[in-house]
Amino acid sequence: MGWSLDYLPIREPELLEQFFSAVGKALYLATDFEAKCCYVLRMAKLAHHWEETGDASATMALAKVLKDKMLCATINELKGFSEIKVADIDLLEKAKDARNYIAHECAVVGLAVPAKFIHEQIERLRTQVVVLAGGDNVVSRWVYEIEEKEPAPRDIQRTYVQRVEEWVFGQLDRI
Repeated sequence: MGWSLDYLPIREPELLEQFFSAVGKALYLATDFEAKCCYVLRMAKLAHHWEETGDASATMALAKVLKDKMLCATINELKGFSEIKVADIDLLEKAKDARNYIAHECAVVGLAVPAKFIHEQIERLRTQVVVLAGGDNVVSRWVYEIEEKEPAPRDIQRTYVQRVEEWVFGQLDRI
């Protein structure tokens, strides 16, 4: 059927409700990850410009004209900053791919599918959420350190991926 909502009955309504709730939470994390990457790049460009010129007016003018780019281009530009480790860029690249899966593919399931298919989609989504959370953990640490001007708390960094997985899939794990 061509319509997303057609006349056929929803086959696994409760399971689909929980799945789409997890998809929505994953999408929140994915879009927030992208926004944080753009923020970090913007701050890095401004700091670099200030260090090179020492000109506050020019740095403020640059701040007004900086435009956010697509996530891939943002991560590629972050590679150019020597302060960013290659291992961190690798995590961001993997998180970008997970973000793309979450944003464009994970919810393509239909409403008249069997529970087995939904459970398979849940496991694919879980794998991608864990990868995304790893990259989000890195960029969230940078955002914290930029904003608070102190090292990020180790405890949240250590438990973040597990906490994200529980938040996104906790309801599904209890079914």
